[in-house]
Amino acid sequence: MTALLLIRHGPTAWNAAGRVQGQTDVPLSAAGRARVRRWRLPDAFAGFVRIASPLVRASETARLLGARPLPTEPRLMEMHWGEWEGATLAGLRARYGEEMIRNEGRGLDFRAQGGETPREVQARLLSWTAEVAARGDPVAAVTHRGVIRALMAQATGWDMLGKPPHKIGDGCAHLFRLDSTGRPTLDRMNIPLEEPWRDGGGY
Repeated sequence: MTALLLIRHGPTAWNAAGRVQGQTDVPLSAAGRARVRRWRLPDAFAGFVRIASPLVRASETARLLGARPLPTEPRLMEMHWGEWEGATLAGLRARYGEEMIRNEGRGLDFRAQGGETPREVQARLLSWTAEVAARGDPVAAVTHRGVIRALMAQATGWDMLGKPPHKIGDGCAHLFRLDSTGRPTLDRMNIPLEEPWRDGGGY
């Protein structure tokens, strides 16, 4: 089994405002940079290969955690929210009403207008985790909330309907194990890097 540690990027101004970021390239806020500087990767993961999503909020977080040089992997990018990027979930629910309720009730097949589904995120992730498993080296990746949710759903069989099996804490790392084909199982969630930070939610 190959170890895979996932870390969500640090806070941004859009996080604080509860705005959906998706693949919009929003940088860390000044407060976010200060927060990440207080994070420390536990010694047990010090030898893991470091990688990050190419979006600046993730790659900057990885560099602040000491990852140099830093390869990036586009399959680790946040779920694409299409035309809804920059909106708030509350605003989208108010705008679309029953249509939004039905869309959210699709679980893994929820799709933002012009965006991708969590199931499609899983497909691109599994193509990457298969490569990680084939190499066999433990990996620590800085990525995004939607990516962590998608892999957790794959690992636990959660259909993204109803209450999630685990809360994804911020300022935490989340450990998965990959079998020889790259299929994940969940080892441990919410390994603290620092006191968790709170924001307006969103992706």
